Amino acid sequence: MLTRLSLRLRIFLFFCLLAFGGLVISSVALWISYARAGDPDLANAYIFAEILIAFGLLALIAGVWLLFDDNVAKPIERLSAELRARAHAGVSSDLDLQAARYLGDLAPAAAGLAEQLAENAMQTAEAVAAETAHLAFEKKRLTDLLSEIPVAMLLASPNHQIVLYDAQAAGVLAQIAHPRLNASLFDYLERKPLTDAYAKLIKTGLDVYCTLTSADGMQTYTVRMKPLGDAPGYMLIFEDSVARIPPEAARPLVYDFDLLETPSDEAFENRALSDLCFVVFDTETTGLLPHKDEIVQIGAVRVVKGKIVEGEQLNTLVDPGIPIPAASTKVHKVSDQMVQGAPEIAQAGRMFHHFARDAVIVAHNAPFDMAFLHRHSKRMDVEWSHPILDTVLLSAVVFGASETHTLDAVCERLGITIPETLRHTALGDAVATAEALVKMLPILNARGMTTFGDVIKETRKHGRLLEDLN
Repeated sequence: MLTRLSLRLRIFLFFCLLAFGGLVISSVALWISYARAGDPDLANAYIFAEILIAFGLLALIAGVWLLFDDNVAKPIERLSAELRARAHAGVSSDLDLQAARYLGDLAPAAAGLAEQLAENAMQTAEAVAAETAHLAFEKKRLTDLLSEIPVAMLLASPNHQIVLYDAQAAGVLAQIAHPRLNASLFDYLERKPLTDAYAKLIKTGLDVYCTLTSADGMQTYTVRMKPLGDAPGYMLIFEDSVARIPPEAARPLVYDFDLLETPSDEAFENRALSDLCFVVFDTETTGLLPHKDEIVQIGAVRVVKGKIVEGEQLNTLVDPGIPIPAASTKVHKVSDQMVQGAPEIAQAGRMFHHFARDAVIVAHNAPFDMAFLHRHSKRMDVEWSHPILDTVLLSAVVFGASETHTLDAVCERLGITIPETLRHTALGDAVATAEALVKMLPILNARGMTTFGDVIKETRKHGRLLEDLN
């Protein structure tokens, strides 16, 4: 049972035991002395002596514990977190040897091990980089070829989740809603025609031609559903005329073939972190009071299978309906002129809600950002019932509650650089938070927190941090 407690808490309990034991021993010793003296008039003197001993002993043990906590327990906790960050998150900055100066040879030995690990990692990284460059070149060639084909194509898993989409398919999906990897096709297309076509595909094993209607009922598409051979799932080809992408334009090919495997039906808290989809977001506001201030910008990115999905971003200004104070504009650079014509919070909130559908919402100090969204949920006509993760609490779990947990401090510990021009912009801070999340996930996994429920259980131990922060 004690192994589940943090090192600092176990050390604190050890000193509590010392204090309790000292009080018991001194009390017993004085009682025996009083009994042998045989003089009832000495009772007050012995009681007074015990009080002095108790206060002195408690003060001494408390002082020693504070010194031990600051110079031994905290440095060990910090050193452990830094080693995990290097082992599992690719952090390469130097260890803080000054903070661990009272740990004898432990800190230099750990620094030597970290340096050796970094050298081995660098050699491996060079080999991986060479192979990655080759794969990137092959992917570019494939993407260019696909982009020249005047049809839109996507792959879906057997449970109709999007596994891959090309540039043209992104354009088709964007007519309905923001394209999202691992999203349900039912978010974009009516369910029955799609499931009927898939049932026919399964029965015949042959291509199926059908007409599908967008989920909003506004558009229809001539579609060919094609089996993937021995692989699960199917290919969906939109055979309507789709304009080719200009040669100078970006040609995204977004995919993760691991999504072809149908996930288990386990309860959400029992699902592995690696199987979850995260939407990491940040807001910029007119001020720091969620009950009266308003959102002026929302930025969000998606993390699937532990990786940030390139190209899947939400970045929108929001008309707050009230003047933006000059002091706030100085921080986030969003002015009254910039938000003119931007969507109001009801529309922007619905857009973000759809972008975050079926995902875990992640933010740095999430209660602050979510308070704005909850306040306007009726206007948006949505319910913010998503599971929530807070990177402030994740940082406390990974690095210890005694550390500083601002976004800048977390990024510095994890070797993440936030460009100065992007700091205090909604999308810039959302990207930085997503990078921090991606680096902390393997550290959590290495500490035995492999499911969403495991992580939530640990973060609840540090809830006081958010109360103090807000």
